[in-house]
Amino acid sequence: MFEMDEATLTSMGAQITAREIVQQPDLWEDTLKIYEDNLEAIKGFLARARALGGARRTRVIFCGAGTSAYVSDTLVPYLRRAGDNEAFGFAPVATTDVVCAPLDYVRPEDPTVMVSFARSGNSPESIAACERVGQVAKDLLYLNVTCAPEGRLAQESKDDERALTLLIPRANDKGFAMTGSYSCMLLLSALIFDQAPLEDKRAWVAAAAKMGREVVAREPEIKSWLDRDFDRVTYLGSASLSGLARESQLKILELCAGRIATSFDSSMGYRHGPKSFVDPKTLVFDFVSNDPYTRQYDLDILNEIGGDEIARATVGIQQRTGSDFEGESFSFEGDGLLPEAYLALPFVMFAQTVAINASVKVGNTPDTPSPSGTVNRVVKGVTIHPFSL
Repeated sequence: MFEMDEATLTSMGAQITAREIVQQPDLWEDTLKIYEDNLEAIKGFLARARALGGARRTRVIFCGAGTSAYVSDTLVPYLRRAGDNEAFGFAPVATTDVVCAPLDYVRPEDPTVMVSFARSGNSPESIAACERVGQVAKDLLYLNVTCAPEGRLAQESKDDERALTLLIPRANDKGFAMTGSYSCMLLLSALIFDQAPLEDKRAWVAAAAKMGREVVAREPEIKSWLDRDFDRVTYLGSASLSGLARESQLKILELCAGRIATSFDSSMGYRHGPKSFVDPKTLVFDFVSNDPYTRQYDLDILNEIGGDEIARATVGIQQRTGSDFEGESFSFEGDGLLPEAYLALPFVMFAQTVAINASVKVGNTPDTPSPSGTVNRVVKGVTIHPFSL
């Protein structure tokens, strides 16, 4: 599909989404430059965040809805190892949770940084979540990571001295499903809070971009699994890659408008009931961790499902380390092993490639996948109810 001309893709209703998937490696390089160009402002903001609570750790909550929430789910497990955990306590908190139950997720006495992820910044929850957290938290800073300079989140935070807003405008996807916005918001926030040296970050982005371009070149290999007779897809992963699994199943669910059943879980958690989902028409994809300890559990479930011969295909998505899944796999050779937050970038391109091809296979149009129009690119129909302490 990625090699088709624009007119053909447009006739299939796939031109926007295909372009936005393919361009991501370029966007990751842009995002690294955005990080470097704003490095002094970022350092200043982090210094304020560390000082916010005095001797107490500052709570950093990463907020978004849908795919933007899954940025948080992918990021936070990584930061609990790679971030400044002496100064910060990291937590994912969906805007859809904090809006409807603010006191369950925010405590007045906790010094708090609210990180907002938003493609457009125009969904009702984006603004309402900032308002609710502001009503509860006494000591508060805002970090907005968004793709739309004209969006409400960016515009309404302009004059707030508590806020730093970082923009990734080229990642403001025009297609229905979030693709580059997910991967770029994940990357920028990882760069901000990861304590690794800048040279390491540059090397990881370069390696991820190379792997992403490899995904594009190897699309026919990915499509070969979709040429089989299947009607279910499940994604698995561990730690950060479990959050990625959730985003990956959402992509195929969205682009196929529910015509293919999907599930997700952690590699270990899948045995505890959810494995019942697998039948002879199921494709099982597992994102294999590069952590040598964690990787064992990913390989265990792949070997178990593959050995049971209960699925149409059982596929490991992995970087080769010498301890690999030897069944069906989409494997990257060479280059240094990427930490999970950066490994998630080319891995999600694999899942997006699955989703767009599956969408076309079931007769859907990836750019406008909701036939009824009841599911929208920017959420509509949300009532934000008044709240007071």
